[in-house]
Amino acid sequence: MALEARIEELVARHKTLDKAIDDEIRRPGSDDQRVAAMKREKLRLKDEITLLGAGV
Repeated sequence: MALEARIEELVARHKTLDKAIDDEIRRPGSDDQRVAAMKREKLRLKDEITLLGAGV
């Protein structure tokens, strides 16, 4: 159960980050470095979700 909860938490964070990236890109004068950092974090989350999902 703990593994499933962790995966759900990561998926929620991934979705939140996706929305934050979209919001930042649409904002006038968006910060490209901030967007890049958020995309790296989103990819890290996806990798962790995939890795943990293989163990379920």
